[in-house]
Amino acid sequence: MDRKKGKRKKYKFSKDEITVVDTDVAKKTVVATALGNAMEWFDFGIYSYLVVIIGTVFYSGVSDSAQLVFSFGTFAVAFLVRPIGGMFFGMLGDRLGRKKILAVTLIMMAIATFSIGLIPSYESIGITAPILLLCARLIQGFSTGGEYAGAMTFIAESTPDKKRGFMASGLEVGTLAGYILGAGLVTALTYGLGTETMHDWGWRVPFLIAGPMGMIGLYLRNQLEESPAFAAMEEKIEEMGRKPHVSMKELFQFHRRSLLLCLVLVFFYNVIDYTVLTYMPSHLTAVLGYGETKGLLLILIVMFIMIPIVLAMGYFADQVGNKRIIQISLIGVIVLSIPSFLLIGEGSNWQVFFGLLILGTLLSSIKGTMTSLLPSLFFTEVRYGGLAIAYNISASLFGGTAPLLISWLIAMTANRLMPAYYLIFASAIGIVVVTLFLKSTSGKPLRGSPPAVAGEEEIKEVLEETDRVLWWSEEKHQIEAKIEEADKGKIG
Repeated sequence: MDRKKGKRKKYKFSKDEITVVDTDVAKKTVVATALGNAMEWFDFGIYSYLVVIIGTVFYSGVSDSAQLVFSFGTFAVAFLVRPIGGMFFGMLGDRLGRKKILAVTLIMMAIATFSIGLIPSYESIGITAPILLLCARLIQGFSTGGEYAGAMTFIAESTPDKKRGFMASGLEVGTLAGYILGAGLVTALTYGLGTETMHDWGWRVPFLIAGPMGMIGLYLRNQLEESPAFAAMEEKIEEMGRKPHVSMKELFQFHRRSLLLCLVLVFFYNVIDYTVLTYMPSHLTAVLGYGETKGLLLILIVMFIMIPIVLAMGYFADQVGNKRIIQISLIGVIVLSIPSFLLIGEGSNWQVFFGLLILGTLLSSIKGTMTSLLPSLFFTEVRYGGLAIAYNISASLFGGTAPLLISWLIAMTANRLMPAYYLIFASAIGIVVVTLFLKSTSGKPLRGSPPAVAGEEEIKEVLEETDRVLWWSEEKHQIEAKIEEADKGKIG
């Protein structure tokens, strides 16, 4: 508020404040940032496919069934520390910058993954072996808490408004590429070395590869500049002569709506994601009784097909709006989940493939839009921290638990369609929240930021569309009014 006149401060921007994005630089930013995301899912893929071997190597002192439980438990423990990592790195990222924190998370992840390949077996050093494995997984989870949200934030702030959906979808290409590379490498090593050699030393190779991958990723990230949105915010802070960085308490107090909306969006996104990509291999083998090779190969083929679909959906989101794409995708999940799982349960290769492809296409539609949508929920000064906290809490509560919950539901009911019912449940909640509370942000500047354009020809256009460009101003006024009221309360 303007205290002298009692009127709201009118937000405006000048031509000089408009960010002209170099498209080539933006592409390099996407590639360098996506590589870190690929590393995360590379680790995710190799651990998932090597979970049985890891159990025999690090937990050989217990029964076979207990080995699997301990191995999965060590895998799951990383999810417990993700919210802590999100809070730590997210708040730092809003203070120190996106680039610095993303360099730290990448090198932490690479070192932790590489170190797993060096840990001696239980037979060699006893209980110290699983303790070291647990420590490595905790470091991975902690760094992941800051990596993915930071990557989304960095890309969203480094791309032009009208191309943000398409360019940000490249981050999810990194996700799929990392998972495919990890799963494909394990499959190739198992086929080439044989089971005995894989148990002996072959399982270490994928983890050791993470070391040089991390060095390459760190080099690429160090060549990047800080995101334009954060740099502009810091410049404004210097002009004002103060550092209005937001504390954790203020984030939850004044940006609660964005946090809650992000929690729900990540809820249905992760339920669908982890069900289709993480739970499905177990469903095909343990529930339906298909051979392991059949299930893995079909899922890998579907993931290859998902890559161009993700990019296409990111492009279409720029054209028709991210909200509309997500609404259509969720309706598709509600309508087609049961038919898809019925096809998957029929047994023939083609039927299983088409069932998986339907689910993969629907998931790709959401993947292609979420990486540009989620960062737009928050203002620049809280974007990294707010996104990291909300995303990782939701992912830990609903993403990591999805395979476990679905397995339990099937065990309790003996109903093979339980995964479909869970997808429908999550999507039904999603469609209501998206329709009622989500604003489409495609083609618009990020909250609190001036326009980012791809060329000089767009500048005149945005200068003539002030209302559309400053679509976030009413929300900003409301937040500032709450802050002013809270400040008066402190003084009083």
